Amino acid sequence: MAIQDVIKAEITKTKVVLFMKGSPDFPQCGFSSNACNILRACGVEEFHTVNVLEDPDIRQGIKEYANWPTIPQLYVNGEFVGGSDIMIEMYKSGELKKVLQD
Repeated sequence: MAIQDVIKAEITKTKVVLFMKGSPDFPQCGFSSNACNILRACGVEEFHTVNVLEDPDIRQGIKEYANWPTIPQLYVNGEFVGGSDIMIEMYKSGELKKVLQD
């Protein structure tokens, strides 16, 4: 299976998917930690994560999939939402909570 197909399968597996460095319990970078905290602050108790540090093909492939150069990357209902900075802005405006509730 091509890496883009693997990624598509991951983002459609559950409603909220976060590609990150590490895991929610042990994030490996501040941006990934922040992304998990924002999701929790929005009331999302369960979300699927993919640790990009475990697979270099996924780490590179996700950047190409969304045409977005950084990690973490948030997907909701199979759609790319954004990275850490966008999540912060959307959280502050209340928009992220609305997206997550749809």
